[in-house]
Amino acid sequence: MTTSTHAPTTATASTGPAATTGTTTSETTNLDPPAAPTTDTPTPVALEPLGRRFTALLTSTGLANLGDGVVQMGAPLVALTLTRSPGQLSLLAAATWLPWLLLGLVGGVVIDRTDRRNAQVLALAARGMLLAAGAALALTDQLSMVVLVLLVLAYGVTEVFADLAQTALVPDLVPRSRLQAANGRVLATQQVTNTFVGSPLAGGLLALGTGWVLGVPAAMAVIAVVVLLRGIPGRYRAERSEPTRASADVREGVRYVVHHPVLRPFVLAGGVMNMANTAYMAVFLLWAVGPGSQVGIRAEHYALLATLFALGAIGGSLLTERLVRRLPELGVMYVCWGVVAPMLLVPVLVPTVEAIGVVMVLLGATNTIGNTISMSLRQRVVPRHLLGRTSGAGRTIGYGLMPIGALLAGVIGEQVGIAPVLVGAAVVTALAASYPVFTVRRSTVRAAEAANPDLATA
Repeated sequence: MTTSTHAPTTATASTGPAATTGTTTSETTNLDPPAAPTTDTPTPVALEPLGRRFTALLTSTGLANLGDGVVQMGAPLVALTLTRSPGQLSLLAAATWLPWLLLGLVGGVVIDRTDRRNAQVLALAARGMLLAAGAALALTDQLSMVVLVLLVLAYGVTEVFADLAQTALVPDLVPRSRLQAANGRVLATQQVTNTFVGSPLAGGLLALGTGWVLGVPAAMAVIAVVVLLRGIPGRYRAERSEPTRASADVREGVRYVVHHPVLRPFVLAGGVMNMANTAYMAVFLLWAVGPGSQVGIRAEHYALLATLFALGAIGGSLLTERLVRRLPELGVMYVCWGVVAPMLLVPVLVPTVEAIGVVMVLLGATNTIGNTISMSLRQRVVPRHLLGRTSGAGRTIGYGLMPIGALLAGVIGEQVGIAPVLVGAAVVTALAASYPVFTVRRSTVRAAEAANPDLATA
């Protein structure tokens, strides 16, 4: 269910780097076209293709995230039929992200020690079986708030392994020069299928019954597994120079993130922003949905409103590669992160459907642009054989703080109301976004790229 929202998170055939670095093996031959002869007249540089295997990964990502969108929107709406307690709703939000806190480090080590495609296949297959069991419980009227929280918690476990595997697999499938484009397409696909299609679909399926809300995503997970198996042949396991203990890999991933001049500020800032944003969204339903709320949106209309976020995400994904060609990438990312806090205040100051709709579009665009740049920077500065464990360490912090934010929102919301939670989350977001601005500059990124042995041998 992760569609990173800042570094938020702070939200996939090797024709590219795998063919030259030797860190990944594949059964498919790399058929790069011969270089064109040099002439006196400059010719436009042709963009390297992303490749058919990346297309297969993108397709499976879309299918899996379509199911994500249904579950992400459907589970809280189902919960609203069971309770109006901020504490219980925040518990559901916490269950979504708690697996990252508990299993992020372990998941990263597993991804670095196994075939990344196969790890994603197994995670999605487990998700399909889990959701099918949940659908059966719903059809027999055995779905309670406790069961729903446990179901979402188990779903989050599958997300840890599926998401880490997908992120580590992208650099193995595309040329390094196209990472911005590839990551932009992945994030856009996630947002489109998750919110633009999945959210309104959840509203329609909920009208048919809770069993549909869980059964349809189960089918999507199964189809995604088939696409991965048929569309991405070969082996995608990072080569290891010598065997190491799993505990040593965990420590290495943590040390790498903590001491890295680029990763450390990104991860810490992203983690705090994620905590604040999760606190915000944990109670935003109560602020916006229902006759007793400040906005008064009907549940089915709220799902449609969420599609505006996806529209902004589409625009952001189309703009990212063009923006970073014309403007400093760090500057673009910092601006996108910096405007989030003021936009989070708009629903509090102007609690109307129209104002929230505009904010959703802008948040979708800025989140996608900022996250695409952040993800691409991380993939460039981290050696490929460390991508799994560093991603696990980073997301343990980045996603692990999110359940804490959700639980804090529930406690504060119960005691002093929803508005203080929303305003406080915006303030914390602004403070967190300022940290990397003062610590990571272009020279910092260049030095980190120069230290990456993959780039030296590419």
